[in-house]
Amino acid sequence: MFPSTQQTYETNIRLPFSFILFGVVAFIASEAMLLFSGTSLVQGAFRIPSVWAAMHLAVLGWALMVAMGAMYQLVPVAFLTPIWNETLGFVQFFITALGIFLLSISFLWKMEFVFFAGLLLMLGFVLFFIQMAMTLKKQPAKNIMTLFVSTALFCLLLTVSLGIALSFHFFSGSKIADHVFMLKTHLLLGIAGWFTLLIIGFSYKMVPMFSLAHGFSMTLARYVYTFYVSGLAVTFFSFFMNSSALFASGTGLLLLGFALFSYHIVTILRKRVKKKLDRPFLFALFAIAIALCLHGFAFLFAIIGNTAGFGVIIYGYLFGWIILSIVGYLYKIVPFLWWTHRYSQKIGKENVPTLKQMINEKCTVFTCGLFLVSFIGVILALIVSSLPLFYVAQGGMVAFSLLFAGTIIAVLRK
Repeated sequence: MFPSTQQTYETNIRLPFSFILFGVVAFIASEAMLLFSGTSLVQGAFRIPSVWAAMHLAVLGWALMVAMGAMYQLVPVAFLTPIWNETLGFVQFFITALGIFLLSISFLWKMEFVFFAGLLLMLGFVLFFIQMAMTLKKQPAKNIMTLFVSTALFCLLLTVSLGIALSFHFFSGSKIADHVFMLKTHLLLGIAGWFTLLIIGFSYKMVPMFSLAHGFSMTLARYVYTFYVSGLAVTFFSFFMNSSALFASGTGLLLLGFALFSYHIVTILRKRVKKKLDRPFLFALFAIAIALCLHGFAFLFAIIGNTAGFGVIIYGYLFGWIILSIVGYLYKIVPFLWWTHRYSQKIGKENVPTLKQMINEKCTVFTCGLFLVSFIGVILALIVSSLPLFYVAQGGMVAFSLLFAGTIIAVLRK
């Protein structure tokens, strides 16, 4: 599934799994907190401390920490270069994990302390940025994936800087810039910039690997990058100039870039040797379809000026695209990493389980199905403002997070 160079540039298994396991715990906590914030959410009150705490746990504690852990493992594989400094990776993990924990507590306890937790978190992000910059610098031959990942890291740095500026508003009571402008840009660069560019970049590596695709062209990826990054830039300037016309243009470019990416993935899959794709991987592919639809809705809402609907779109984008992508890929990556760590040196010497036996695929289908049903339920509950429906659907999300954690633990016990 992964090339043989994986053994040459193997990362200490404890490093990626430290991030992943922290992320799993944070995900359970975030879903439980959202469940108890149901009354506010169905009323459209997204900008309250408890929701901020839950969403930052989901975005930073779960999605970001898992993305970082995956990068520590996938960057050496994708870019054929070892991690620059593994010791720094462990230091960065503890600083970032502590920062996320303190940030969440600060949102719930005393908003003025968010600034100090943010500074600690900023240190963790800077260390990660330096780690990846130095690692990518050693890459023998740069490619389009390098461009996607490098731009994603730059967006992450800007996102964190804006987050620090926003937290300073709560700490000092004074504004260093327009609060709404910074909040919009913080969301744009964090969600569409960092996460989407990162997932697109690594999808160009993982989709061919998981589908055994060969002989496809990567030319279209250049246009994907050009249109999507242009969309980010135009949307940013629309916030700066408070222009609805520019905002519609920016969301249109983002839609075009993502549509090209979706089409490119289809062309890659047409070149696959593996006719029957693994079910967990299908959920990661389905997340692309969800994101494409949400980009379309964002463009439509921007045209008609329905800004009130963007709260639901952002939630859908976070869970239906980013989190579902991560879940789908993790169901493939975690069993492989653990199997390689435990059994790769024992092949031919003793009986070892196959990679298929490392995870119960039927269980993954059930849990991902539960996620999708719960996700759709939450979206509908937010649209129609139904508190009972929200509690049922979000309860399903909590159950999914627990089942997902159990699946990961079951793999690590084999």
